[in-house]
Amino acid sequence: MPEAPLPVRDGLNPTRLRLPENPSWETLAEFLLTRFPNDAARIAEKIESGEVVVQDGTAVTFSTPYVPREFVYLYRDPPAEPRVPFEIDVLHRDENLLVVDKPHFLATTPRGSWVTETAVVRLRKDLDLPELSPVHRLDRLTAGVLVFTVRREARRAYQMLFDRRLVEKEYEAIAPAAPRLDFPREVRSRIVKERGVLQAREVDGPVNAVTSIELVDTADDRARYRLRPETGRTHQLRVHMNSLGIPILGDNLYPEVYELEPQDYSNPLQLLARSLSFHDPITGRPTRFVSRRNLAAWSNSTPGPR
Repeated sequence: MPEAPLPVRDGLNPTRLRLPENPSWETLAEFLLTRFPNDAARIAEKIESGEVVVQDGTAVTFSTPYVPREFVYLYRDPPAEPRVPFEIDVLHRDENLLVVDKPHFLATTPRGSWVTETAVVRLRKDLDLPELSPVHRLDRLTAGVLVFTVRREARRAYQMLFDRRLVEKEYEAIAPAAPRLDFPREVRSRIVKERGVLQAREVDGPVNAVTSIELVDTADDRARYRLRPETGRTHQLRVHMNSLGIPILGDNLYPEVYELEPQDYSNPLQLLARSLSFHDPITGRPTRFVSRRNLAAWSNSTPGPR
């Protein structure tokens, strides 16, 4: 992917558009005003102020010709968002990495309704780290250890750790007790997630999702489980726990989908990324980062902010 000719601003990357083939527009400005009819006035202002550029950094004018397949960059105005009322705790920071303890309800990166109220945007702004980039992602409803690279040059080395499955991940979950099941156990299945469908599902076919599950403790009708995923399919831990008949508490997708109000923080998903371990690809040292958070449904969980 070509590097953007515009810098990060207010924690956000510029929007990149690739111009379609077979245009009906003579100028690039015509296309943009058609593409964003509700923002036409602001698009015109951005063109006038030189804030819309092509790949080589040349500013777009109202007479710039339309060139199919060319890349265009501009800053979109983010929507107003209510603040997610939980803070991000920093666990570690050095010249290459920033490791944080992400709270529940905060997305890792901009997506859908969440743009500015995301971990990467908040941290870029609060810590003045414009090149900050997540090495991996946690679901918006999952809390715990989240790793970012601080500078562009370090990204590939750490991303390759995750791509090659050289990171040991440990999660903690609170779910119904299951005296009929034997633990520890390994769950192996094939999980698919279809675009536009909220739930992932298990299907027949070659295994692509593997999770080791241990029972840590029980209290009445609840239990605390340690989950170690060997793979990283979408919703893997939630799907595997549900497949055992012990869906994670607070899960609004499994076994049944129910809607959460955007600002309802009363019942967080009881899933925590407890730790990440790996050999640092730059220093060569064994490294482990551990969340200091706890899970609200378990009174004896590790002390710390929820």
